[in-house]
Amino acid sequence: MKKANIYIPAKTAMQSGRGKIKEWILEFTTKDPSINPLMGWETSTDTLEEVVLKFPSKEKAIEYAERNNISYNVVEPKKKEFVIKSYADNFLKD
Repeated sequence: MKKANIYIPAKTAMQSGRGKIKEWILEFTTKDPSINPLMGWETSTDTLEEVVLKFPSKEKAIEYAERNNISYNVVEPKKKEFVIKSYADNFLKD
């Protein structure tokens, strides 16, 4: 049975916007990663490693996985907590 992870990708360090983190990703896990003896790179004979599917919601990704008999693991995003403070708080001692 195929295995996959369903998650929202993290924001990259090169971007300040949050536009590309609204889609859920279904990414297959590799079965047999190994080291290429010629170049020393990691290699695999599993072509599903290169397949990345994007969905507008978590429910759609789960529905697709269940419909196609894919074993899946959902990785929930961490909620970012905002601390609201004034600019003057940067200079005040606790």
